[in-house]
Amino acid sequence: MDELPAARPDADPGAVIATRALTKRYRGGQLAVDRLDLSVPAGSVFGFLGPNGSGKTTTIRMLMGLIEPTSGTARVLGQHMPRAERTVLPQVGALIEGPALYGFLSGRDNLLRYDAADPSADSRTRSARVAVALERVGLAAAAGKKAKAYSLGMKQRLGLAAALLRPRRLLVLDEPTNGLDPQGMREIRSLVRELASDGTTVFLSSHLLDEIEQVCTHAAVMAKGRLITQGLVADLAAGLHGRLAVTTPDPGDAARVLKEQGVTDVVVTGDRVTGDPPERDLAEVNALLVAAGVRVRGFGLERPSLEDAFVALTGEGFDVAG
Repeated sequence: MDELPAARPDADPGAVIATRALTKRYRGGQLAVDRLDLSVPAGSVFGFLGPNGSGKTTTIRMLMGLIEPTSGTARVLGQHMPRAERTVLPQVGALIEGPALYGFLSGRDNLLRYDAADPSADSRTRSARVAVALERVGLAAAAGKKAKAYSLGMKQRLGLAAALLRPRRLLVLDEPTNGLDPQGMREIRSLVRELASDGTTVFLSSHLLDEIEQVCTHAAVMAKGRLITQGLVADLAAGLHGRLAVTTPDPGDAARVLKEQGVTDVVVTGDRVTGDPPERDLAEVNALLVAAGVRVRGFGLERPSLEDAFVALTGEGFDVAG
């Protein structure tokens, strides 16, 4: 697959996030981020995708002014960071590397403290805004429980609630569904879509390919500190051919016939046989399977996934655990 062009940030002056040759090298010579050119369109749900250790969190920390870049520039909401952090950060909600919580305080009291630390927050509406934020992330019933008794997923929700205490132009989320059960993950994805529909740009870092594919409009792929590609999520796998998939109680015979008909990289998993399709009419392949006595219960091309695109772009698998 040809690599998609990585848009130069100066090509889109209205980008909510734009970096140019952004680089971070730590003491000892470790190159964490290597000349990153990133452009995040306004109003997008932008997935920042890569395995653990690919440079995602380091990039986010530079964007938020938490660490200085070694070289290059980063603009957030049109302003240089970290120079303009006092102007920019009040307009940004962020959840980075998990929330910092007071374990001896309740979830509600943690949010009240977060809000009180914001000099621009209106104290007269504080309690009401905290209640709304807790409701939005599904923690209203647990608001009075001490944070030290919260599960990891509940702590993630509370951190997200803190980021939502006020309307934000930009929401930056680093692994926001970490620790959540499937239902919680669905709820957070729904909330992200809701925020985007209200006009908030969401920058979402994740190593979960499925999460990015379901919720994001745009994405960038990082590997070993370098940007591999960026663009519309729908375009990332557009140049790939789908895998031929056959469902049958006769997988051994099906695999043999498919190989004879030019199907390559044949993989048998239970009653499913998949492979790279040949350069011929697939209807003929199906007919030959039936003629050979294979009981075909399902036959067709599977749509290429974001994982397929990642493997094609990097030449390696996506290690979600590392």
